[in-house]
Amino acid sequence: MNATTPTAAVVIMAAGKGTRMKSDLAKVLHPLCGRPMIMHVIETSQQLRPSKIVLIVGHQADAVKEATRSLAVEYALQSPQLGTGHAVMQAESSLHEFDGDVVVLSGDAPLITVKTLNRLLELHRQKAAIATVLTALLENPTGYGRIIRDTEGGAIIKMVEQKDASPNELAVKEINSGIYVFRKQALFDALKRITNHNAQQEYYLPDVFNIFFAESKPVAALVAESFDEIRGVNTPEQLAEAEAVLSRRTT
Repeated sequence: MNATTPTAAVVIMAAGKGTRMKSDLAKVLHPLCGRPMIMHVIETSQQLRPSKIVLIVGHQADAVKEATRSLAVEYALQSPQLGTGHAVMQAESSLHEFDGDVVVLSGDAPLITVKTLNRLLELHRQKAAIATVLTALLENPTGYGRIIRDTEGGAIIKMVEQKDASPNELAVKEINSGIYVFRKQALFDALKRITNHNAQQEYYLPDVFNIFFAESKPVAALVAESFDEIRGVNTPEQLAEAEAVLSRRTT
């Protein structure tokens, strides 16, 4: 970004426990190529030269803060953890004086590249979108929220979590990566209106999109060039897969 580029802020969700990692260590602190996983996400974020980076901490908050203190981040506490929408709500006070686009990332998705994030921001601004989502196409989309498009024009009309999806929606192969760009004010206005009326009784961040759809607000989507970039790490096996991807990139 240069001096004429609109500013962006980054919010990274890093509050989860990660029970499927079969470890007492906070998920984002598991080592990936010799460093805590969360460090990779923060360092990629820094390449955007954002006005600020807000790290949402929760489980083992003090340990996550200690591991990341050398980096220029601010912290917001999510306690208890009531879903991804609730996580991002905690960043509102940190962004009180900020006015621009907010990039939302997950601390357990460490393979995203700055090239793709720049493309996502560029599309968001080209389309004058209120919100933009990074998606991917998967042969086996099990475990991911689905992107539902209009069969005629191809516009996104709905985003649904797997646990709440109908059989027809479960057959869709385009998935939500959990990586987004929002106009700040629209994001926090919509977050105040989402509910936890779902299978998990959590406040889902993707529900803000359904508010935007209902109000006919402009929403955009970018399909990632590679699924590798949006791989989530929820198990020791997925951590090993992420390490293999990173190793291939550096050789």
